[in-house]
Amino acid sequence: MGNLEVEKDRLGFDSKRYTTLLFVCSIALPVSLMIIIMYQNQLFDLTGGLAKAAKSRNVTALNAGKTPRPFLQLDFQTRKMILHHLPSFLMEGCIMGICLLDLAMELVQKITPRGTRTGLISSLMELWLQGFGIESGSRNDSSGNDTSSKNNSLPTTSGPDEKQLNGTLAPGFRKEPGSRNYSENDSLLNTSRSNVKHRNETLSPRFQKESGSRNDPSQSNIMPGDKFLDGLLAPGFDERSCSSRYQSFLFRKTSLHKPSSHLLSKLRRYEDIHKRCGPHSKSYHKALKGLRSSHASRGGCKYVVWIPTNGLGNRMLSMAATFLYALLTNRVLLVKHGADMANLFCEPFPNTSWLLPNDFPLRNHFGSSKHRYAHSFGRMINKSTTSTSMEPPESYLDLNLGLGGYDQLAFCDESQALLQQIPWLILLSDQYFVPSLYMIPSFNQEIRKLFPEKETVFYHLGHYLFHPSNQVWGLITRFYQAYLAKADERIGLQIRVYHDKTTPYQTVMDQILDCVLKEKLLPEVADTQEPPPPPSRNQTSKAILITSLYSEYYENMKNMYWTKPTVTGEVISVYQPSHEEYQHFGDDMHNMKAWADIYLLSLCDVLVTSTWSTFGYVAHGLAGLKPWIWQMPRNKNPACQRAMSMEPCCHFPLTYDCKTRIEVSAATLLPNTMHCEDRKNGLKLVDGELLL
Repeated sequence: MGNLEVEKDRLGFDSKRYTTLLFVCSIALPVSLMIIIMYQNQLFDLTGGLAKAAKSRNVTALNAGKTPRPFLQLDFQTRKMILHHLPSFLMEGCIMGICLLDLAMELVQKITPRGTRTGLISSLMELWLQGFGIESGSRNDSSGNDTSSKNNSLPTTSGPDEKQLNGTLAPGFRKEPGSRNYSENDSLLNTSRSNVKHRNETLSPRFQKESGSRNDPSQSNIMPGDKFLDGLLAPGFDERSCSSRYQSFLFRKTSLHKPSSHLLSKLRRYEDIHKRCGPHSKSYHKALKGLRSSHASRGGCKYVVWIPTNGLGNRMLSMAATFLYALLTNRVLLVKHGADMANLFCEPFPNTSWLLPNDFPLRNHFGSSKHRYAHSFGRMINKSTTSTSMEPPESYLDLNLGLGGYDQLAFCDESQALLQQIPWLILLSDQYFVPSLYMIPSFNQEIRKLFPEKETVFYHLGHYLFHPSNQVWGLITRFYQAYLAKADERIGLQIRVYHDKTTPYQTVMDQILDCVLKEKLLPEVADTQEPPPPPSRNQTSKAILITSLYSEYYENMKNMYWTKPTVTGEVISVYQPSHEEYQHFGDDMHNMKAWADIYLLSLCDVLVTSTWSTFGYVAHGLAGLKPWIWQMPRNKNPACQRAMSMEPCCHFPLTYDCKTRIEVSAATLLPNTMHCEDRKNGLKLVDGELLL
């Protein structure tokens, strides 16, 4: 026993030191586990970071008592850089501000004495930042200023799923300020450089283009994103039920097109009306009782029921136009989404639904053209012109705002006074009839107040209404992050061929190449057998996104940029999300892929779209871009032309002058409109200065 006591004393083994050992192990174990997890992921350059940390003595201590979320204390650009390198399974958690770093920090605060926290937290923060190649001085000081260090370059890495057909950038290359690919990530800590071009972001791919950019002459500075889109979106939704609503801003550059205060207040008032009058409310059931009677009842809620027709692009354009009509007339918009649209969109209005209930009394009559004509607005107008008796207004009317006929008289002011007496309007249209709404004097001034920028009508309404469902959002984000996010520039090519049997494939391909090469949207390839030059630090990358029913265009362009080098040295990659071979009607999965294709196109920096294509209209309208429109093969010169407006084209606008009661050219009826580039009889809105 005495020997044991002597040995214990010699080793200095007492309860205090034993407790200290356990305490140190309890700290080291979770921290080591975190480092091992990071080390096993190739996106974390932790080895280089540890080497830097050993040499660096410039550690900015954080106040442990005031950092319950250390990740959020970092400046905005540093947070984005960390998120850029995070593996996908951690990305969603870090969007919410909860990272492994936060968990480790909280653990240190809970199990360490107050006097020893600062050093441990500072060291842990140092290791974390060094693991991303970020120097310790990049955190903001207490005044919010950037405390940068001198080493400002960051290595770029390629994700495991990224396929580059003309070569790959070595992951260790550092980019220099003079290169086109020099990004805000590369100069994150350099306060002496301003107005840096922001590129190559995975989670937040918004960037600032140079003045004279092909798609927009001026872009705003990169700022912390606004998930409510400058007040366009209302708060209060369950974010888990619709991830895209509040995450979409992460995938877009900051917009110059801000919604007007009048539009925001109008939307908030509409949301209140929809909540009060929406499906299954007391007001809705009261309105149904009036619908079942033969004549309209005064007072109460009024509705416009949208009926789908034709493809997804047509449907989205006409839904947006119908919603604007609902805003202008204080009606509640209800939409009939069949099985082929059941999984496309989230609910756009808070605490209610825009879906027409399945037990709606007239639902079974929507497909009957005979029934629709019997209750049509055009028939009522025609009957009133041949009869001297005035019948009381009906409880509902069918309104077809498509190809013309008497129904287009609905765009006359006196007709709107009559329609205001009808509680239920059943509206069928495949057109973007917004330009015709401008022609109604009682609407004109209100629309101008809602949209001071005339060519932003669909841009704002589209971002308010159309949020991809979680299933579609998964298709979009997985494809974008795997293939498009790391490119310096994304080029979208939307190829729609209307008569594939009579239009040779090679003719279409030649015209598309003629367009993108002459407009210098894509580089030419070198006809040489010389070995390719070594990778350059200034080498830039472009990703081409092709959307088409056919795969031949993708295969042709992919092989062109794979088998030959570009004359500019740019790295070109080509991708196509889907190719369905033909347009499917009544197919939910087909429409989901189409919606994903449209949305991916809207995330591109440059767009080339097809003539007459409503698919392309929706894409460039959501993108806020003026696309190049490639002409049909019979019009080969020029191969494509730049759109004058980002507004969609109304293919069949109002051509009836309500004052003179004669047919006229649509463009003569309304200022700030022009005939569409791809359809001479069509009409689109443009801002006034473009017409000078």
